[in-house]
This record gives sequence, structure tokens and C-alpha cells, in this order.
Amino acid sequence: MKEDNYFVYMLRCMDNSIYTGIAKDLEKRINQHLTVDEKCAKYTKSHIAQKLEIAFVTETKKDACKLEYYIKRLSKCEKEEMISKRKISEKLLGKIDFEKYNLI
Repeated sequence: MKEDNYFVYMLRCMDNSIYTGIAKDLEKRINQHLTVDEKCAKYTKSHIAQKLEIAFVTETKKDACKLEYYIKRLSKCEKEEMISKRKISEKLLGKIDFEKYNLI
């Protein structure tokens, strides 16, 4: 992977909710959420992140932002489907260029 990649990830929280975010350094960012570091998201401070469910790698920040936007608009059921099928579904996200998003 190139060093300038961005990641879009989905975390499972203690209340079974799903948090979606973007990171340049995925391992560091996930650790911030899981340890409730001062730099973790406000959402994961109150909902307590438990585990990484799925992550995608993109080549640009623009692509990562676009994917995050689409995922955040999905229903909980649709997010669960994405996690269980381990892929981005055209049915769920509409007509975007899926070749840009690779499961890691």
C-alpha cells in the first residue's frame, strides 16, 4: 500500500451501535478509539468502541470522504449487511466507483 492512502473504518460499540470514521494511520486511530484516548471521537467516548468491524483503503482523502459520507447515510441494517457481506454493495451505496475502495 502507498503511504498516502486513507482508510474508512467501521467500529462496533458496546451498545451495538456502529461508528464510521476516516484515518490516515488506521492502527493509531483505532487504538485511540479503543483506549478512549483524549483524541478519540466524542461518539466513541460515550458509546465505548469495542472492535474494528471492517475497513476499506482508498488512494485519496477525497475518495475516503465520499465513502464515509455514503456509509453514514446508511441505515443500521444496511451497515450490518455491509459488515456481514464484507464488501461495498452497489445496492446500498448507489452509483459510485467501487474499484476505488478495497477491503483490507
